[in-house]
Amino acid sequence: MSVPRQPLPPKPPARSDKVSLRRYLRLFKADILSAQPARLYRGWMAEFRTPFFRSFLLNQPDLVRTVLKDRPEDFPKSGRISEGLRPLLGNSVFLTNGEVWKRQRRIIDPAFEGGRLKDTFPAMWAAGEATVERLEWQVEQAGGDPLEIEEVTSHAAADVIFRTLFSIPIEHEIAAEVFHRFRAYQRAQPILNLAAFVPLPRWMPRFYPRGTRANAAEIRGLIRRLTAERAAAIEAGTAPDDLATKIMTTRDPVTGEGFETEEMVDQVAIFFLAGHETSASALAWTLYLMALYPDWQERLAAEADGMAPEFGAVSKLRLSRDVFREALRLYPPVPMMVREAACPERFRDRAVPKGSQLVLSPWHLHRHERLWNNPDGFDPTRWQTENGKRCQRVAYIPFSAGPRVCTGAGFAMVEGPLLLSMLLRRFRVERVEGRDPVPVAHLTVRAKDGIWLRLIARD
Repeated sequence: MSVPRQPLPPKPPARSDKVSLRRYLRLFKADILSAQPARLYRGWMAEFRTPFFRSFLLNQPDLVRTVLKDRPEDFPKSGRISEGLRPLLGNSVFLTNGEVWKRQRRIIDPAFEGGRLKDTFPAMWAAGEATVERLEWQVEQAGGDPLEIEEVTSHAAADVIFRTLFSIPIEHEIAAEVFHRFRAYQRAQPILNLAAFVPLPRWMPRFYPRGTRANAAEIRGLIRRLTAERAAAIEAGTAPDDLATKIMTTRDPVTGEGFETEEMVDQVAIFFLAGHETSASALAWTLYLMALYPDWQERLAAEADGMAPEFGAVSKLRLSRDVFREALRLYPPVPMMVREAACPERFRDRAVPKGSQLVLSPWHLHRHERLWNNPDGFDPTRWQTENGKRCQRVAYIPFSAGPRVCTGAGFAMVEGPLLLSMLLRRFRVERVEGRDPVPVAHLTVRAKDGIWLRLIARD
């Protein structure tokens, strides 16, 4: 008797191998994932030429290591990325290079060191409990109808950020307004805008989708209010010991300077983008995978049974961590990262001119057919295999790698498995027939029409 094959997780269709630049730009605007050819899932390097610049996608592990780990200063962040994100992120650590970036990281990194994760755990737990409580009411009101899970996880991740950063829940007036404004910003703003493709002089105005600038200005204004209030509390000696206080009171050990108000606004904006948007994406896709593979969600629910509200509980969530790691492989929140060649290079016996764009794609690298066993399949046990361990070292970069690795990577690997476990021990999630999600990439990898699941409260 044959064993039925498990369904594969959703994957966007690839385009035909050759298309015109106009067609490519149209596809790219709709979704950067389906705009790419299928050969990127098996090739080591690909070159794309436009009238304005040359771009190289790198999948070969040693080339990825060269760019991210061995010689990162020769491959700084591309300014083409900042074109689309500057209205919200200003001069944040996500967009800067060189000495400015080094100074910013020296001030930010101490807030996310290992010991500080334990300090943020109570706030994460409180956000998880609040999420479960909200969902209990929503599930009851839905009366068996499906819920849009990306809305749920966005709310939960935003709550975690505000509780750990500013010691306020999502229900706080300013926090709630930032959350709603950011949702509008996320829907309107793609990863790259026109200026990313066409080199424009600095003096020329940039054009953004309707509402982008207004929402960015509103978000920054609200963050500025929170930052000013916290600065006053620090001055008065009444500030809570949270991430905002830690960052705002840290001085650069080299220059002795801290962040000015506008610099702090820049950094809080990227914390919200990186810590809310990416976490929400990862958790939503993980919950969908649990609905697609119900045997795994039952194993995670059993693992979470009796979980105590203490930091030591995190180390016991081994299955949850492997499942979350596998979800990050299949649906990396940031699908592509762009660097720029600061000097002429030669990769795979091919000339890479100075100024070329170097694209590192977690989406393609994590599903590379010549690296991973069963690359498109869902298999949390792979992390215990030789192939999985090797690929984790050389072909797994959901948080980037090297000096520019996401400073909140450890934070995310506590938050994700914890919230996942808290949700699955209280609810069972089920697919909605005919409404499987289609992955698309804008700011992060999301679902084209949302992720709809049916939630059933466990007895």
